[in-house]
Amino acid sequence: MPVSLHPTAVVDPAARLGADVSIGPFCVVGPDVELGDGVRLISHVVVDGRTRIGSGTVIYPFASIGLPPQDLKYRGEPSELVIGRNNRIREHVTMNPGTEGGGMLTSVGDGGLFMVGVHIGHDCRVGNGVIFANNATLGGHVEVGDYTVIGGLSAVHQFVRIGAHAMIGGMTGVEADVVPFGLVKGERGHLAGLNLVGLERRGFAKEEIHGLRHAFKQLFGGEGTLADRTALVAESFPDRALVAQMLAFLAERGSRALTLPR
Repeated sequence: MPVSLHPTAVVDPAARLGADVSIGPFCVVGPDVELGDGVRLISHVVVDGRTRIGSGTVIYPFASIGLPPQDLKYRGEPSELVIGRNNRIREHVTMNPGTEGGGMLTSVGDGGLFMVGVHIGHDCRVGNGVIFANNATLGGHVEVGDYTVIGGLSAVHQFVRIGAHAMIGGMTGVEADVVPFGLVKGERGHLAGLNLVGLERRGFAKEEIHGLRHAFKQLFGGEGTLADRTALVAESFPDRALVAQMLAFLAERGSRALTLPR
């Protein structure tokens, strides 16, 4: 199918457009932009910078994608924003490219839903299948694992890592790393348990979830240091894939502290 281009849209001739791309009224597309097959810009969307958007992604009115990051250290370096396939990017979402200090790349995976007013800061790495509710905000250099859900009006501090399948409750401030499958909530977020609903919805086996619950209790409710408890859990649950994923996250040791229970 040919490109559908509204007469009021402004598209630089150097932009690379795939088959069946649709660009609606009053959109602006810059010269270094690449839109994959079937990408739709509904209307009043700005896509600029060195930005690549995967096939089937739909972007709604007044989104600002790929414009310079909100970082005073940025000096115009040729950094990139790469967005995967089949994402839904709703109204007033902002996504910024990377910086020299963060690897020159902001990346967003496939199949995500980014609701109204979401902000993805520079140098973030966002996985597949995520859901960010209205006005969820990531500071720079944040890592978010696959199938994580971030509730509305939540904010994630710079350099925080959030493991896969985690759930961040609405209006939560996340200041420290969140283990995979963790449930975090509160004004200054605390670890409130596991995201059991999310685990069940993703179809994990009951015995795997059961093992993860026991491991979680040992990790965050037992005696001794966290290092001691981590070693004990590794010894006690040698064949549990979900436990192994949580332990691998802990072993990576990011720059932030770890979100813990109250």
